[in-house]
Amino acid sequence: MREPRLRTVNKAVAPFDLNKFPAKFIDTLAKEIVYMIATKSSMSLEGNEWEQIFAECVGAEWKPSNVGLDDVVLDNCCWGAKTVFGSTNIEKQQTVRLISGRNSPTYSYGVDSITSEDPNEIGRLVLDIWNERVSAVRQVFKFVRTVVLVKSKDYKDFLVFEFDTIRYDPELYHFEWNMRMNLEGYEKSTGKHKFTWQPSGSQFTIIEDIPDKRLHISVRKPEKVDKETILRAVNFDSSWYQVVSDHIER
Repeated sequence: MREPRLRTVNKAVAPFDLNKFPAKFIDTLAKEIVYMIATKSSMSLEGNEWEQIFAECVGAEWKPSNVGLDDVVLDNCCWGAKTVFGSTNIEKQQTVRLISGRNSPTYSYGVDSITSEDPNEIGRLVLDIWNERVSAVRQVFKFVRTVVLVKSKDYKDFLVFEFDTIRYDPELYHFEWNMRMNLEGYEKSTGKHKFTWQPSGSQFTIIEDIPDKRLHISVRKPEKVDKETILRAVNFDSSWYQVVSDHIER
């Protein structure tokens, strides 16, 4: 029997291949980091700032989300963005622990006696909650990724990498309570620690490998731009404000 001839189906294409960032990515990233170091009185770079920087770097739109998996949007692709501090030797760091939301079996399934339950059953419920979040986002976006910024404690070195945000099959993991009564999930095939879930607060952490193709940049620290210099640059004077209500004793 002859095989039927089918019409060509156009497959969806991501904005760029995984970890193959656009040409201007590195320059834009370095520029944003140096600007923050120069202008912040105390340097920090947290999640929502990283979301905005990454969006600028790839020409995407920053759209903060309650789910936390689709904060940056570009066409048919979305990203959740994570920041973590690196180890002492960031160049050789192989894994990161990513806080990935709060998954509460008590809220979602009405399970009250958490620590007295079978750890594998609680682990399954925790993963089911995560999987539902991922599925909901994948109904909207063809490509769902997570982009991670690993920062050295002195804000000199940075790693950037991304990976596909996926569902996890509970059958591939076994769970056990550790000494602190936190739930830990391990890959059955390798014994590798993959998840930690804390009953107190329901915090869910995924342990992710850093790929070989991650980006590592090192920036030269600029001199701090003092407050007065910035105020002079914008020509600040008393015309910049007006007194709406005055309760000051004279």
